[in-house]
Amino acid sequence: MFFTAWATLAVLGVYFWTWGVAGYARVRYKMPAPSMDGPEAFQRAHRVQMNTLEMLPLVLVPLWLCATFLGDLWAAAGGLLWCLGRILYAVGYYRDPAKREAGFILGMLACAALIGATVFGLLMR
Repeated sequence: MFFTAWATLAVLGVYFWTWGVAGYARVRYKMPAPSMDGPEAFQRAHRVQMNTLEMLPLVLVPLWLCATFLGDLWAAAGGLLWCLGRILYAVGYYRDPAKREAGFILGMLACAALIGATVFGLLMR
């Protein structure tokens, strides 16, 4: 599960990056906790972080199930595809919320592929 472990660290790295951007926005726009309302740039950064957090179970669970029942490389590829989708989602959302869809769709397709690969691996046993 060597490559899956690295992909997991990449997934967590993407999350920590969005957390850092949100934290920086909180300081830059002087948004003391627990306030969630503020300039649009702060709200965008916060939504990207929260949406990424909400997606973690949907990627981490099938990532490891896929590694277990289909294979390490397949799982790692799905995890890295999710990372690419999340980065595209975040960059698009930071610039203009209407430009987040391609990254969101790519991330969801990666999750669906991991789930489908897990089912395939289970059926092949």
